Formats: sequence, C-alpha cells, structure tokens
Amino acid sequence: MTQSDDPASLSYDRVPYPNISHSFTHPDDLATIATLLGSNPPSVESCRVLELGCAGGGNLIPMAGGIPQGEFIGLDTSSVQIAQGKAAITSIGLKNITLKHMSILDVNEDLGEFDYIITHGVFSWVPEIVQDKILSICKQHLAPNGVAYVSYNTYPGWRMLSSVRDMLLFHTRDVIEPPMRIARARNMLDFLADTTAAASEISNNSLARAYGILLESERVRLSSLSDSYVLHEELEEINNPIYFHQFAEWAARHDLQYLSEANLSDVFLNDMPSQTRDTLLKMSRDLIELEQYIDFLRCRTFRKTLLVHQEMPVSRKLHTERVSTMYIASNARPASSEPDIHSKSVEEFCSPTGVKLAIDHPVTKAAMMYLASIWPKAVAFDALLESAYLFLHSGEAHSSKPAAPTPAQRTQDANVLRANLLRGFAYSNRLIELHVYAPHFVTEISTRPVAGSWSRFQAQFHRDHKEASGDEQHEPFTVTNLRHERIELDAIDCYVLGLLDGKSDRDALLNSLDKLFEGGEIVLHHSSENGQFKDKPQESTLITDSKQAREILLDETLHRLAHVAMLVA
Repeated sequence: MTQSDDPASLSYDRVPYPNISHSFTHPDDLATIATLLGSNPPSVESCRVLELGCAGGGNLIPMAGGIPQGEFIGLDTSSVQIAQGKAAITSIGLKNITLKHMSILDVNEDLGEFDYIITHGVFSWVPEIVQDKILSICKQHLAPNGVAYVSYNTYPGWRMLSSVRDMLLFHTRDVIEPPMRIARARNMLDFLADTTAAASEISNNSLARAYGILLESERVRLSSLSDSYVLHEELEEINNPIYFHQFAEWAARHDLQYLSEANLSDVFLNDMPSQTRDTLLKMSRDLIELEQYIDFLRCRTFRKTLLVHQEMPVSRKLHTERVSTMYIASNARPASSEPDIHSKSVEEFCSPTGVKLAIDHPVTKAAMMYLASIWPKAVAFDALLESAYLFLHSGEAHSSKPAAPTPAQRTQDANVLRANLLRGFAYSNRLIELHVYAPHFVTEISTRPVAGSWSRFQAQFHRDHKEASGDEQHEPFTVTNLRHERIELDAIDCYVLGLLDGKSDRDALLNSLDKLFEGGEIVLHHSSENGQFKDKPQESTLITDSKQAREILLDETLHRLAHVAMLVA
C-alpha cells in the first residue's frame, strides 16, 4: 500500500492527531527504569532517538530542545503533520531533529542505530504487518544496550471497551465527514448512557446495572478528550488490542525481552493485600505469567511497555545503590502542619494527587522537606544528603554547617535514604521522582527572562489560533514545559510566555501588557477568593486602568511560569 492509498494517512491529514508531549516516553524516564533494574543504558545527554508515528513532533521537538547534544528523528505517514512539524522546527531554530514523511514499512538500514526507540499510540491502530515491522525495527535498529518503548491496548479491559466502540462504529458507519462522525458518536453514547442509567435504577439485573456503569464511565472519559482523539482512538477502522503474554511472545520472536512498564509502580503489587500477592506469585511460573495475571485482576486496558535485546542482562530486582547516581525531585508535602523531622516518629508526606508515604527516618524526612522547598528542581543524591543534614540542623536549608556525621553514620543514613527514595518512587512517581538526566531550567526570575523556545512557539500558536478563530472562551492552553510535562496555562500566561525571549526587561514586558489593556484584549478581575489578578471573572471585581494591577499581574505570571519549569535563563 502506498502512502497516498493509505486511508489512515488521509484521516490524520484531515484531522491531525493531538500534537502533545508524553512525559513517560522521554529518554530520561526509559533510562532511569533500565538503570534501576541493573542495566547500563546509553547516556541520555548524547542519545540518538527514533519516534515511530511522531505526528507533528509535539513529543519529539521538546525532547530535542531539552537535550541539545542528542539527535532525534521522527517518522509519520501524515504529510500535513510532518509539514507542520518541520515549519515549527525551522521557526524555533533546532538543528538536532529531523521529521520524515515515511511509512514504518519503508524503514531500512539507512536510518542507522538508535539508543531509544519510541512508538506511542501506534501499535494497536495499524495492520499486523506494520505491528511486526515495529518490533523488527526495535530489534534491527536498537543499540545493544538501548531501550524501546511500545504502547498498546490490552485485554481483558478492552473486551468491555470494544463493545462500546462497536456500537459507535455501527452508528457512524454511513457518515464520512469527520466532524459529523464525531458528533454522532458522542450523541449516541449520551443516548445509551442516559437510557441505560434510567433503566438500571429500576432493574434488579446486576448485569444491566454494570452495563449502565460502563457506558457512563465511557461517556465521562470521552467527554474530557478532544474530537481528534475520539476520532483516531475510537472510530478508526483498526483497533487491535492484545493480551500482554501475546505481545511478550511476539517480541521474543524478534529476540526482544520484556524489561518493565514505563511507570514502575504498574509492575508492583503495592495496592494488593499480602494474601493476593502470595497467591499470584505461587501461580506464576515466570514474570510474563505474573504480569498477565495482574492484568486479569486489574482489568488493564493499556500498557506502556519497555523492551530490550534478549542478550542484555536484566535483573528482576531493583538496585538500591543506583539511586546514588541519580537526581531526585519531589513535590510531596508533610501532612502535618508541624512535622517532627528530628525524632523517629512517623510523618506522612503527601503528593498533590493524594498519594502518601510514611517515613520515620529523620534524614529522609529532612530530605523530603528540602525537596519540597526547591520544587520543581532535581538535586543529585550526595547534594540531597548534605542538604538534609543542614535542614535537620537549622530547620531550613543553606544555613550554618552542622557538625559532620561520622563516616559510619553517614553510610547508614545514605543507605536508608536511598531505600526510602526508591520505595517512594516504586510506589508512585508522584511521590518521588528519580532521574538519570536533570532537565535544564531555572526558578529564579532574571532581569530579562527567557523561556524555552518550544513553549514560546506553542504560546504564540495558541494566541494566533485564538485570534484567527475569534474564540472568546477562556479555555486553558496546554504547553509543554522543560520537564516534558503538559501544563495548562491561561491566556495571560500564554501571552507573557510568548514574550520571554530574553530581549525584554520588566519595563518592556509591562509596556506590552499596557498595549493589550488599551486595546481591550485583557480585562482584569480581582478574585475575592484568592486575591489574584486573572483574565476571567470568578467571584471577582472588574479592575479598571491600574498600573499597580499590571505590575502585580506580571509578577504573579512570571512567578507561576518559573515554578512550572518554563524558564531557561
């Protein structure tokens, strides 16, 4: 099948896939997992990365910007999205990334060898011949110690979701135009969810009630997703889920072995009772069987699997000592308003998502307090240990140096700290982050602030799109930060972000805001709830021409951008 004959390519040309980043595909994430499992993956700082199905480069471009010594190549069959990505790369001036309009089936030895190969949201949506080629590429083009990432839909969870997809496909079978197909699918799901919910309330049939719950959960899930996502994930002709053990066997036929999931907590049994864990371990003859039984229990629908060469030695246990070589970050805060970090009393540290970690080791508690104080920065292990001692001594970091611990005490504290950090990371990377590569950004606001080139480009794109469409809604904009995360910003955040090219000082930035005020593009309101100045009303009071308001607005915006890792200098 040629490019021009491929209906999937034409579909993505007409309705481009969301051009967004995926933090769990970053080489740092893949290398960190491999390192903790005993491998020695290639250096992230100078890595060579291939992304199969890169869309418009929304995932690969910020990687290239954040790893300037690396080399990045992306392939996609959508000529429209590749052209858009190339234009963006030219606009921001990146030299270490290439996007190619190419079918996966056309990949040959000319591409060379890669340290990391990524394919997200592709495997389940292509024919079997392309699926096999993806695994072949991972075998033929992956460096000896490299890591490949492949995501795919899985059974048994998709057994249930497939029924919803089948109904939506049936209802839209005669509709060709994408916008109409999407609208009709959403309307059908609304009808099904509403009708079954009403029927299940008066029904004694447990299956009917479960069916109603399934339809309602799908309606809620799809209502939060873009039309583009619904079209390509739910309404495309091909969507082939696979059991994990089948995928692992298929990979093994290409001499690839299963390493882990991209999210390490997915492979641990932290959320299961000890009796359940013991039963699983007894009935499983190997790791693949264990993972498959876990999928049965959790009704998993999606996997983000890491693969390595069959010859690579891989340990199935976490190597605690490797934490010493890593950078650590955490936004977890003490649950107590007055935490006791000096004694061996247990203190709970809670992530923004509500995940908790109980700690009784004073040095670890102090380390957690220090990490919270410098968030979102990451710090090397040895520096974290030293800062924890300072925090214990003074109650705050960077104070006078305390008496040095004895070598034996320091060794013991380092061992416990490593173990606690790894325990928190394995439980949830929302609690503790471990990195082999620290992203480059600053949280201090300089006299002429500079934001990352890709985030500035995205901010300007959002602004141009809003002006072209005449959209007056105050929907948040999604921008990728320097930690490869998707961050939601409002219109003023995006406007200021687009100005941060290092050429404007505070006065120049204020002058730019003045022009927006004078042109009526920004109308400020003062929130009675939190005292902040925003561009949208929310229990707020309209602010008229006020220099002080603009100054406060600028300070708040710069502070917010700095603390979501948007600034490089």
